[in-house]
Amino acid sequence: MSAARRARSESPYERRYGFSRAVRAGDRVIIAGSAPIWPDGSFDSDPAAQARRCCEIVVAALEDLGAGARDVVRTRMFLTDAAISDAVGTVHREYFGEAAPAATMVVVAGLLDPRWVVEIEAEAQL
Repeated sequence: MSAARRARSESPYERRYGFSRAVRAGDRVIIAGSAPIWPDGSFDSDPAAQARRCCEIVVAALEDLGAGARDVVRTRMFLTDAAISDAVGTVHREYFGEAAPAATMVVVAGLLDPRWVVEIEAEAQL
């Protein structure tokens, strides 16, 4: 197996906490939990907009490592409120519906920033 390749995003947390947005090891790509923040640190309060931003970050990381949304085999969606599950699930389908990955949606007590209501991670197989 070749050495792992890493992709970074513009998240301020990656360098601060010592992680990569994504790692490709052989034919496997693992995307870290992606929060709904823009490079300038802003975010949208709408749950669907937050989910869309998370998916954009995930797809960009996949593409940086030679994969795409079609290669996703697993996603995990972390929500702070079950009431937003339809909004988040609908966006998930827009991005990953064709791949139809195994998916988990979990309600959590909170995320790193209390204004975030969703965070998404993914795994792809090439």
